[in-house]
Amino acid sequence: MVVDVIAALTSIITGYHQRIAKLEEEKYDHEMEVARRAFETICQMYWHRIYNLEGDKFELERAIEIKKMELKSIIQEYYDRMYVCEGQKWDLEHEVRKRDYEIADLNSQVNDLRGKFVKPTLKKVSKYENKFAKLQKKAAEFNFRNQLKVVKKKEFTLEEEDKEKKPDWSKGKPGDQKVKEEEVEA
Repeated sequence: MVVDVIAALTSIITGYHQRIAKLEEEKYDHEMEVARRAFETICQMYWHRIYNLEGDKFELERAIEIKKMELKSIIQEYYDRMYVCEGQKWDLEHEVRKRDYEIADLNSQVNDLRGKFVKPTLKKVSKYENKFAKLQKKAAEFNFRNQLKVVKKKEFTLEEEDKEKKPDWSKGKPGDQKVKEEEVEA
């Protein structure tokens, strides 16, 4: 009897353990399924957001390209307009110069027919500049020093050599002699 009770209790306990193990496996499976679904949901939300951002980015890039094209067309219109205006301006300036030339030509023809001659304006020339240049030329001719010969003879340099001759002890250092030569030259 005790053996039967123990056997019954062991069978009940093993049944409970088996049931608990089965429930724990199901619990683990359910938890894994919930985690997998949560991960899939998060991934779906992430990819959905990326898709929306990419779509927005594509739309923004497209809008930017459209704006660039519009801006290029506006710039091209202004360029064409300026090109035409500059061409017209050049044509008008050329026409004005041509008319001015024709007017000046007609005026000269009218003056020729009337006998009137318009004297051109002359430059003002200083009278004194020419006179001053002539005086300088004459002064150079009368400069007697330029006409004299230069004489270099040693006969006249004896006095200077005597002054330069000094005893060796009074000459001093070689650097002092250079200084004295510079003073003589000055």
